[in-house]
Amino acid sequence: MTTESEFDLDGRAWGPVPGRGRIRVSPEDFRVREDLGHCPDGEGEHLWLWVEKRERNTVDVASDLARAAGVHPRQVSFAGLKDRNAVTEQYFSLHLPGSSDPDWRAWELEGVRIHRAERASRKIRRGRLKGNRFELRIRELDADRDALTERLERVRAGGVPNGFGQQRFGGNNLARARALFAGQLRRSPSKSKKGFYLSAARSLIFNQVLARRIAEGSWNRLLPGDVAMLDGTHSFFVADPDDTEQQRRCEAMDLHPTGPLVGLGEVPVTGEVLALETEVAEGEADLVEGLKRFRLEHQRRALRMRVLDLEWGFTGPDTLELRFGLGQGSYATSVLREILDLID
Repeated sequence: MTTESEFDLDGRAWGPVPGRGRIRVSPEDFRVREDLGHCPDGEGEHLWLWVEKRERNTVDVASDLARAAGVHPRQVSFAGLKDRNAVTEQYFSLHLPGSSDPDWRAWELEGVRIHRAERASRKIRRGRLKGNRFELRIRELDADRDALTERLERVRAGGVPNGFGQQRFGGNNLARARALFAGQLRRSPSKSKKGFYLSAARSLIFNQVLARRIAEGSWNRLLPGDVAMLDGTHSFFVADPDDTEQQRRCEAMDLHPTGPLVGLGEVPVTGEVLALETEVAEGEADLVEGLKRFRLEHQRRALRMRVLDLEWGFTGPDTLELRFGLGQGSYATSVLREILDLID
């Protein structure tokens, strides 16, 4: 059984990294801008707020907005959780049926700036976003620039493993998932906390499968029995590794091999892929059984992510600046671990 401190991937997909640096010296070193993929339509009973937050938890900001607007927290929605130790921008929606716009310009919320408000006919739904754009600054850089540039070019061309980042496991979520499944929690968790625990359990198993595929050199190619996912979607199908067109599309990152998000239902992989995923699942039998008992459905997640529009620049002798986009559910920290060792 894996301990909570061992959730991370072991090796690097593109080999040893060419150096190290320090991230998040200040919140401004880690900037995130949400891309929902759609805009408010200008009318309706929902008020969308474009919010910039600094060193604030997304859930806490949602609670602050509910208090300021005088509504129940259930009337505040957002698409995704954003990093706390960062400067991030994202939409929140307030459900205000039959009400006029509150005086949001007068609100004084710690670490929060509301840039604009627009009406919409629908609320923002959790998980419904296209992705995020990142602007990162890495300081105290200690790396050969030629080797680092070569690594960045490889990441831009070939992507990186789509592992779950450390924030998915924060706050002892994995230990609490095990306690939840064993009936050892002293009190029943809220719906949102239970969701964090279940997600951590699923993420651990996925990361372990991904780590095996990295070690075997198959994280970015189709194996017999694999299920392939179309880039930028959740659509998948049983792959044929002997199909040269599928292999070409995989090399072009139009298709990606997938790993399991464990739950009930048919497991679509077969052959050696099924054997690998079964072996990992058997090593975490308590998590697998717990996830099934809570009625989660089996899903698939791409093992590889495309790093969109990756650009970089060196500012001064020891600072690297990165700009890139990621699809929904992918982590910037998973990109960084393929580029540099990060100093705490």
